[in-house]
Amino acid sequence: MSHAFRVPRPDHLRAAGVLAAQGITLRWLDDGDLPWLAELYADTRADEMAALPWPGHARRAFLHQQFMLQHQHYLAEYADAEFLAVCRRGVPAGRLYLRRTAPMHLVVDISLFADARGQGVGRALLAAAQHDATCQGRGMALHVLQHNAAARRLYTHLGFVEAGGNAPYLRMEWHAAD
Repeated sequence: MSHAFRVPRPDHLRAAGVLAAQGITLRWLDDGDLPWLAELYADTRADEMAALPWPGHARRAFLHQQFMLQHQHYLAEYADAEFLAVCRRGVPAGRLYLRRTAPMHLVVDISLFADARGQGVGRALLAAAQHDATCQGRGMALHVLQHNAAARRLYTHLGFVEAGGNAPYLRMEWHAAD
């Protein structure tokens, strides 16, 4: 099974408007990004892993294995998605995996390093994706862990509504105004 990102498309989501104003750029990911993407994955699971009485090397090995499995899954299941690095002032701050297909764009994954969370980066990314979806006459969907209250608040604030799902995930959808 390939671990490689596919060749970039020229029509990927761009960092316009509110993103550029915050110094955020988007670029297509490549295989050279895998080390920091693995760090990002570990960073998003830091609180969960802190509760485990495992030695550091065991945590790192587990997280690396889990990251690679997730990476392989995303490449296989969402081959037509855009795999984008979110950079702030040229430094990776996170990732946005976005499938832009009709009738609903799908936010496959949005993850930010801890130092980029709570600063409006996620809000700006989603607003840009919503604007893009609106221009194409489409809605947008995503899945969120039910216990992730901060993310759910953000999505609700941006107009997403609960639309079912299977525990532990909740599906949320957003529809552009007519």
